[in-house]
Amino acid sequence: MGISWVQIVVVAVLLILLFGRGRISSLMGDVARGITSFRQGLREGSEPDEGEDGKTIEGTTTEDKAVKPKSKKQ
Repeated sequence: MGISWVQIVVVAVLLILLFGRGRISSLMGDVARGITSFRQGLREGSEPDEGEDGKTIEGTTTEDKAVKPKSKKQ
């Protein structure tokens, strides 16, 4: 047994009566902006970063850095 369309309508009417149409629409606008910024963050996270000169900045790790060997005194 699932939720019927009558139950959904009753809940919607109660929400409109409790909060008002303006407050619900502003809340939905906030939710939409949150979803948009989340998607934008996902897109930006998957693209490589660009430096000031427009060239792609490669990620560096400690493995990429050259280590100077210690000089041995003879």
